[in-house]
Amino acid sequence: MSLIDQIDSTKLPEHIAIIMDGNGRWAKKRGMLRNLGHKSGAKTVKQVVEACAEINVKYLTLYAFSTENWNRPKIEVELLMKLLISSLKKELETLQKNNIKLTTIGNLELLPKTVYNELTDVIEKTKNNTRLTLSLALSYGSREELIKTIKEISLKVKNNLISPENIDKSVINNHLYTRDLPDVDLLIRTSGEQRISNFLLWQIAYAELYFTEVLWPDFTKENLFEAILNYQNRERRFGKTSEQIN
Repeated sequence: MSLIDQIDSTKLPEHIAIIMDGNGRWAKKRGMLRNLGHKSGAKTVKQVVEACAEINVKYLTLYAFSTENWNRPKIEVELLMKLLISSLKKELETLQKNNIKLTTIGNLELLPKTVYNELTDVIEKTKNNTRLTLSLALSYGSREELIKTIKEISLKVKNNLISPENIDKSVINNHLYTRDLPDVDLLIRTSGEQRISNFLLWQIAYAELYFTEVLWPDFTKENLFEAILNYQNRERRFGKTSEQIN
């Protein structure tokens, strides 16, 4: 029986988030320039998005570019931005054909104007699609997101728009970049690294974490299905006992 046939469609993670790690190491192992690793990784993105749509995962968030990535060599950042533009132009038709909605999270003000314009164009053109919501985390850092959220709520408290006593989980959620997304159920990180790297710290509070040695350009649909099967074999208790869950 194939892996996809083993997946229980009634126990799918509603929201999968992926830290796509290993492009540079993949290229280095092959004696290639790092940008070729990023280009190969872009092909993996397409496969994984299509696989999620195929099995009816509703939300997929990809860590595409962190706030810390701005510190990389200028030439690499420029190449990543060019790759993002070309990928958006190339994949718009695929997004429309597969009824996939594109959104983004992060500080978009830091993006180059050309990238921002292309991104917002694709977001606008796919806004009514309903099969899968694909969120790209761009210029994203979870600590920056939380600081922004605290400042916004503090200002509303100062202006008597929110009472401190009424600040709860929902108030915080409504001020995050991810306000329109559910909490993450399954977080996947490729390349063997086992850390969160400032990604969705609030949103993964009860997520199942899955780490794989596979470098991102080598990550396949089968690897995704393995991660989902692993998720489905775990007991998610949310602070309760096994007896309460069962």
